[in-house]
Amino acid sequence: GYAAGYYSYKWAEVLDADAFALFRERGIFDSDAARAFRECILARGGTEHPARLYRRFRGRDATIDALLERDGIR
Repeated sequence: GYAAGYYSYKWAEVLDADAFALFRERGIFDSDAARAFRECILARGGTEHPARLYRRFRGRDATIDALLERDGIR
């Protein structure tokens, strides 16, 4: 019910913050990061498990660190 929906919403925030952290690390207009996002996430969506696609893009699983930092908790 509500808890499952809320969890999925929060997990989407984790993925968003963690993916954007790569662009902050490399520079917002880094073409390699953009290409990896396009090829690993956008172009492949729905063809493999999302966690596998994300790992391929980021080189690791998502962590909550970027979200905590963005929200001023850390």
